[in-house]
This record gives sequence, structure tokens and C-alpha cells, in this order.
Amino acid sequence: MNQAVTVIEPGTVKLQRLLPGPIERVWAYITESDKRAKWLARGEFDLRVGGKIRLEFDNSKLSSDCVTPEKYKDRGLGKFDGVITRLEPMRLLSHTWMWNGGDTEVTYELTPRGREVLLVIVHRRLEGRDLQASVMGGWDVHSGILEDVLKGVDPRPFWATHERLEKEYAAAL
Repeated sequence: MNQAVTVIEPGTVKLQRLLPGPIERVWAYITESDKRAKWLARGEFDLRVGGKIRLEFDNSKLSSDCVTPEKYKDRGLGKFDGVITRLEPMRLLSHTWMWNGGDTEVTYELTPRGREVLLVIVHRRLEGRDLQASVMGGWDVHSGILEDVLKGVDPRPFWATHERLEKEYAAAL
């Protein structure tokens, strides 16, 4: 299996995905609530260092497979807060993400690659193997849906894809 997400150090995972550009378009899908809602979560980002962010998930709206597996009945929806820690417009955004009582941190980095854009997401301070596997599957499917949206094709099924990927990542950990 060619994994999009890897463990780069204990508690830290890294996703790399090549997306259709231009970079301004990909940046908008990371920073603007209405566009981000199509692949990850809606919620306002106050785009300045120290600015607050909010992620409001409703994974049932990301694709046509709206049946949430029993295991995730409590996890398909959720509101999470954080603070922007680094900001280099069109290139890099880092923010904290309060999750399960822990303060994780996510960095999105964009690099032009011709007509495409390399998206690198690093998620730090993830405690425990189960959480890591779930986050790895999550970033893989969420960024895959972003790729589908940017290509103008129907998004891959969220829950079925997440469930399969989470098992694959757990087995690899």
C-alpha cells in the first residue's frame, strides 16, 4: 500500500498530496469556511498570528455515502477551537487544535509544482496509536476529497474510505 500519511516521529503524522493548482485556489480551500466545508470542516479562521480558528465538522455532508458507521456516531460532528501560530499567506498556516483535552497542532504547507500544488499537512502531539491511525485515515480521505473537489469530480465516499484507511494505517503502525 502506498500511504499518503506517514509517522515522522512519535505523535506526529505527515500527509503529502499533489493537487490541481493554482496555489491561490488551494489556499482558499484551506482558509475560507465555505470552501473548506466541502472537504474538511466549516468555521471561521481569523487569519493572523494569535487569531482564533474554529473547525465545525459534519462529515455526512462531504460525500454521497451519508451512513455514519456506529463506531463514529459521536465523531462525525464536532466543534474544535484553536489559535493560529504561524502564517505565511499562500504558503504556510499552522494552528493549534484542541482535541480530546489535548492541544494538537496542524501545519498546512503549499509548494507550487508546475500547474499543481504539493500540499503537506503535519499534525503534531497526537497521543496513542488509535488516535494516530484515525487521524491518518482522516487526513488521507479529507485531502482526497479536496483533490476530488479541485478536479471537479464526485467526492469519494467519506465513511467507507475512512474506515478502510484507518484499518490499513492501524495495521502499519
